[in-house]
Formats: sequence, C-alpha cells, structure tokens
Amino acid sequence: MRRIEVFGTGCPKCRAVVRNAEQAVAELGVEAEVVKVDDLAQMAVRGVMMTPALAIDGKLVAAGRVVPATEIKNLLAGHGRS
Repeated sequence: MRRIEVFGTGCPKCRAVVRNAEQAVAELGVEAEVVKVDDLAQMAVRGVMMTPALAIDGKLVAAGRVVPATEIKNLLAGHGRS
C-alpha cells in the first residue's frame, strides 16, 4: 500500500492538498493511505521547511505549494518529477 503524507498545520492550502491527494487516489484506484502530519517537530525531522508539503512513500516530493491532483496522480504513477 502506498503512503501519502501531507504536512501542514491545517490551513486552507494544506486541506486542499489533502483533498487533492484523496482525489488522485480515488481516480487512479490505487491502494493508498493519505496521512495528515501536523506535528511541527515531525516536520522538522523530515526536513519540511515550508507547508503544505507532500511526501509519497517517505520521499518529499513538493513543498510550499498546493499540489494539484493531476500532479499527484503522475507522481503515484511514477511519471512525476522527483
């Protein structure tokens, strides 16, 4: 099962990334868990300096912007940027 982590404190942009991740998972039909990480200490340990941030399977793939569902789908399919 894939693991998608959205790092943020719950601001509207962070919530948008969660929605986009859930939409991408649903549209692709992949088995994935979308996890919200709002603990600042955990964000620091993971190297997140700007939110919202997105990690897929432990790899930070975006930070400081709202990642659209289409880009998340590409990342999950292995066609996105790294």
